[in-house]
Amino acid sequence: MSKPNPNLKSGDFLSLVVLLLGAFIVLLPLFVVFLTSFAPTATSLENLSKNSWSLANYRVAWQQGKFLLAFANSTLVAIAVTAFQIVTSALAGYALARLKFRGRQALLLVVLATLVIPFQLLVIPIFLVLKWGHLINTYWALILPTAVNGFGIFLLRQYFQTIPVELEEAAAIDGANRLQILWRVMLPLARPALVTLFLFTFIGEWNDLFKPLVFTTRPELRTVQLALAEFQEQFTNNWPLMMAAVTIATVPVMVLFLIGQRQFIQGIATTGIKN
Repeated sequence: MSKPNPNLKSGDFLSLVVLLLGAFIVLLPLFVVFLTSFAPTATSLENLSKNSWSLANYRVAWQQGKFLLAFANSTLVAIAVTAFQIVTSALAGYALARLKFRGRQALLLVVLATLVIPFQLLVIPIFLVLKWGHLINTYWALILPTAVNGFGIFLLRQYFQTIPVELEEAAAIDGANRLQILWRVMLPLARPALVTLFLFTFIGEWNDLFKPLVFTTRPELRTVQLALAEFQEQFTNNWPLMMAAVTIATVPVMVLFLIGQRQFIQGIATTGIKN
């Protein structure tokens, strides 16, 4: 009868300790923000235990920051950009993964090269194009600049390569064309990658401050992050109120990530594995 390996147990214990320590380091700032948001106005965190907690900060922050309109704008922009990226990434990723054409590898290198170019370097030509199209101070100015993304194309291309070609061949024998194969065979099997792309894109757009700051000046186009920045300027020294506003802006994306975390982990874990 074999004896249990003590090194394995010690290794598991060490891994658990490291994971718990990492989780503590990551969650501590979030816990401080959440705790401070319940403090009475002008109360320091050290004196929080001596005072009663209050939800008044959330009500004041929601009203003063005018987050209702900002939430609507950010949701609209994030959903639109996410939809565009999923469509363009699925089409381009499938073409790069399955179609045989001249210059495919060169095109893939161009797609990968776009990942190393900061968006800030492209802001002037993008601004000029939007101005030429009379799109400044419109929702399109917040949507079109990031409607296509090289990361999404590469992610879906890698995931499509993990799907057996035999499934496509069987669908082709049944009379399906390329678009039908993509819609009915590839995309349902690529749901983890699609959820991963959705989460990355939606959270990225929700947290984006640069585009609304550069391409819009109309108050009715304010997004959550722009409203939060203006709120910070107005209530610089009121930390409980500021933390309440930060919590309001953060909760939606945290809930969204918790809902899709299983598919997200599966999509990240399996992308790049070829059969």
